[in-house]
Amino acid sequence: MSEKIPMDGKPGTAMNRRSGEGTDSLSERCRERLTNKNKEKIFRRFRDQKMNIAHTIFGVFGNATALFLFLAPSITFKRIIKNKSTEQFSGIPYPMTLLNCLLSAWYGLPFVSKDNTLVSTINGTGAAIETIYVLIFLFYAPRKEKAKIFAIFAAVLAVFATVALVSLFALHGNGRKLFCGIAATVFSIIMYASPLSIMRLVVKTKSVEYMPFFLSLFVFLCGTSWFIYGLIGRDPFVAIPNGFGCALGTVQLILYFIYCGNKGEKSTDDAEKDEKKTVEMKDEEKKKQNVVNGKQQEQQV
Repeated sequence: MSEKIPMDGKPGTAMNRRSGEGTDSLSERCRERLTNKNKEKIFRRFRDQKMNIAHTIFGVFGNATALFLFLAPSITFKRIIKNKSTEQFSGIPYPMTLLNCLLSAWYGLPFVSKDNTLVSTINGTGAAIETIYVLIFLFYAPRKEKAKIFAIFAAVLAVFATVALVSLFALHGNGRKLFCGIAATVFSIIMYASPLSIMRLVVKTKSVEYMPFFLSLFVFLCGTSWFIYGLIGRDPFVAIPNGFGCALGTVQLILYFIYCGNKGEKSTDDAEKDEKKTVEMKDEEKKKQNVVNGKQQEQQV
């Protein structure tokens, strides 16, 4: 059989063209795939940069609102120092907040969890502020209340020391992060739940005198900002407790706006108690006055 010669008279040219076209199409596909991969990488980098920026922004905002939250009770403590009495203010939130700050600051350290420096710095600051509050409350509280708050304060220090030592010497890597994260989450929820007694007092007395507005406001703002921070950073140990705090802050604000018109008013039971006290005091003064008058008359005789 004779070899078929193409029209141009050059054998193999058609086959070379076909193989060349196949190589070109293959290279084009490879270029398209590489281009798509590069686009995906660029998109991911851009998305990650935006998420990191948002993460930092909410972290900074969380620092600011948390600082205001820590400083909000200063108004209450000015009143306590001025009156030299803790009155009906509850001292439980302050040692519980201290424990939350200590555990959260520990969790935010680089050897426990990564990319949580903002969590560590603000909670370290908060721990110092809350310690001052606890000491002031202990100084002006009645003996019974003082013993209770001191016991809670001692328990707080013991719990933190236990968590820190166990995580430092017995655990490593993800185990350390998991242990510290669970501890911080549990006590953060307890911290946010500690004002429930004050909320119950507000409902009972229909007065917001002992639930300051700014404290409730910054509980809401702080919980919301750190909740979003935890969602962006995909950190459940930050998102879960602060989501609870956001919800509880919302409830506190609702209660405040319901009963803010009754601020400073007392319930009927408290009013009756005050009346009884005033009557008893007047009776005692009359008795003392009668005794004094009797003695004066005896001296005159």
